[in-house]
Amino acid sequence: MSSLMGDKKRALRGAILAKREALSSTLVCAWGEAIQRFVLALPAYQSAEAIGLYSPAANEVETSEIARDALATGKGLYYPKVSGGCSNIFQVRSTADLVPGRYGIREPAGGRRLPRGGDAGLVVFVPGVAFDCNGNRLGRGTGWYDRLLGGLDARVPRIALAYEFQLLEEVPVEPGDLPVYAIVTEKRVIACGDRVDRVDGLAERPPCRSHASGR
Repeated sequence: MSSLMGDKKRALRGAILAKREALSSTLVCAWGEAIQRFVLALPAYQSAEAIGLYSPAANEVETSEIARDALATGKGLYYPKVSGGCSNIFQVRSTADLVPGRYGIREPAGGRRLPRGGDAGLVVFVPGVAFDCNGNRLGRGTGWYDRLLGGLDARVPRIALAYEFQLLEEVPVEPGDLPVYAIVTEKRVIACGDRVDRVDGLAERPPCRSHASGR
């Protein structure tokens, strides 16, 4: 990573994280509920055999309703395990199987790792700090999710969950930064770039208007 690119990413990340961490619990709850309602109505979610989720931290979009629905409808439910540097997801039978791991983020205590080639029928929902309408994603800076997504078949739908203010005009990217195929905010579902066919049930969207800066 060039020094200039690194500085740009750090400044952008800091601005968006500060705004997200300042959100009231009322907004986090209301927006999280709206986003999860959109997710549960997505044909890609409804037809999925397995769901990859994340445990939210620092006011990230909540995922508990998605987890409950996935378990109730018999879908396989997987979460990433960050501890130990393992770039993979593990199945849980209940959210009670999640325990605090690295950074205090809840992750599977054990469980069955998604086997190589076992991602047929899987849809993965990912967090992030900022996104743009082309699906470019700015993460926490560790590259962990890029490694995780890179280990899955490129046909597996990658759907980001984010608040509307996290959607920017442009997110700086480098080789190795993997895009998402759709973004769900509290206001809408966005098909990213030319990736409409990567997620079942998405149609072409009008031009995406996004925030020009993180401030």
